[in-house]
Amino acid sequence: MKNIRNFCIIAHIDHGKSTLADRLLQVTNTISARELQNQTLDDMDLERERGITIKSHAIQMEYEKDGEKYILNLIDTPGHVDFSYEVSRSIAACEGALLIVDAAQSIQAQTISNLYLALENNLEIIPVLNKIDLPSANPEEVTDDIVDLLGCDPEDVLRCSGKTGEGVLELLHTIIEKVPAPVGDPEAPLQALIFDSVYNPFRGIEAFYKVVNGEIKKGDQVKFMATNKKYFADEIGTLKLNQVEKKTIKTGDVGYIISGIKDASEVKVGDTITLVDNPAAEAIDGFEEVKPMVFAGIYPVDTEDYEDLRASIEKLRLNDASLTFEAESSAALGFGFRCGFLGMLHLEIVQERLEREFGMTVITTVPNVSYEAYLEKDPEKAIHVHNPSELPDPSGLNRVEEPYIRAAIITKSEFVGPVMSLCIEKRGELQSQTYLTQHRVEMIFNMPLAEVVFDFYDRLKSISKGYASFDYAPSGMKASKLVKVDIMIHGDVVDALSALIHVDNAYNIGKKMCEKLRELIPRQQFDIPIQAAIGAKIIARETIKALRKDVTAKCYGGDISRKRKLLEKQKAGKKKMRQIGRVEVPQSAFLAVLKLND
Repeated sequence: MKNIRNFCIIAHIDHGKSTLADRLLQVTNTISARELQNQTLDDMDLERERGITIKSHAIQMEYEKDGEKYILNLIDTPGHVDFSYEVSRSIAACEGALLIVDAAQSIQAQTISNLYLALENNLEIIPVLNKIDLPSANPEEVTDDIVDLLGCDPEDVLRCSGKTGEGVLELLHTIIEKVPAPVGDPEAPLQALIFDSVYNPFRGIEAFYKVVNGEIKKGDQVKFMATNKKYFADEIGTLKLNQVEKKTIKTGDVGYIISGIKDASEVKVGDTITLVDNPAAEAIDGFEEVKPMVFAGIYPVDTEDYEDLRASIEKLRLNDASLTFEAESSAALGFGFRCGFLGMLHLEIVQERLEREFGMTVITTVPNVSYEAYLEKDPEKAIHVHNPSELPDPSGLNRVEEPYIRAAIITKSEFVGPVMSLCIEKRGELQSQTYLTQHRVEMIFNMPLAEVVFDFYDRLKSISKGYASFDYAPSGMKASKLVKVDIMIHGDVVDALSALIHVDNAYNIGKKMCEKLRELIPRQQFDIPIQAAIGAKIIARETIKALRKDVTAKCYGGDISRKRKLLEKQKAGKKKMRQIGRVEVPQSAFLAVLKLND
């Protein structure tokens, strides 16, 4: 056990975590030159296409130093704020963390929030300066930033290049020297913490765990403490690039278990595995529940696929524990699910994975956040509103509270003005402004989560030429003047397009939505009115004109009454058609509402 090292790699997005992991795998000969490809651990097509890590990936390496054999369990984590839940789970299974900082970009918002996560879990932090081979690298200045942040000595900061492999061997030796060995009692009853799981269509659910106390043997009868279900450990082993079967996994080590579990709801990430014969007295604590930030409805395009969609979301949830869902129905779209996500990128990735991995084509409704409504008759009792259609009647409402966040933005000093005006436009209040160096500023805003959901991140990147980094944490609920804006097409309310919006923005957004829908809904044989309404009051209207045939083309001159007669006849036909006509809203219209500022 004293020769085991469990560590994870944490950093802001695109600071070279996965490339550095490749070099570590190469130096320890864990993978052959033939198996090596760029970002080896990113095994999902989506990760390769976008160049981001979506899932944390565990892999075991073996290395010999001074005649001693060491087992190194590495977990490569995502860097985007939307996948911070993956990072928190990885940190729970480690004793040390490599904090990687890009020598060209310096410290960014997610670097700081990941560092605090690791410090809360008492991890040994090894600061690493990566990408020192870049022409734009500024190692001296960035080292000073790291020293200020961590309070370490400048010589403690390791300098590496994931691309050229420079400094990787020294990094490996530092991990062995500095990261503490896991602590646990090999004689105690088995306690193993599940930190991830994945669905295998042939073998059922594979759970990944870290053994905290005791040991697990092949063939043992085990119990999952949260669900109280019992299984046999049909196969256990460690995670190399492919799974390696073992007879025993001892204290402090990381491994996988396959026990033929078919039902996705029986494995919960954060659960404790113990033995049936000699059970542990209590489960491992310190695991936090996920708090979804953004809610959206996901509906099958064909209503008959509802059950298939349920199965697909359950399997996907195994692999992505931060996804939450519950069944709901909509008048416009039929039966579907109201899902909770950690952010807009998370929503996009889930939708894409449903299409690619499970072949499900889905319609996503307008994303919104979760509100709390209070009624006049009981102003203390909160009603949770996940969907605008659940908002109680405004006449009986006392107040509506919306979630606020503490947003930390780090940017270059020249972009302070544009960033500030964007945040104030989004109803943000500046809390503090700190100069980290003379060129880098950290700004803290208190702002409504609903304003950040749509296009905030994209606009922040464009006004700062890509130099602003953004991170947020919930800061509580606050009463706001919110109204429900309904979109009516041809007189019918389309509940999937309803949104809860602040009074000041309601008219603007209602008008933009109507204009956007007018472009996207195909013309029919009759006029289609598109209206935005708050209660019974119409605040905006656009009309899609009918397709008309030129019925007067055959009249050359002659009496005007002949033309009028033909036009009146056409008008009567259109009127009749309008009464029986139905408007199909295309899928692109539901998605277009997300991009109102384009």
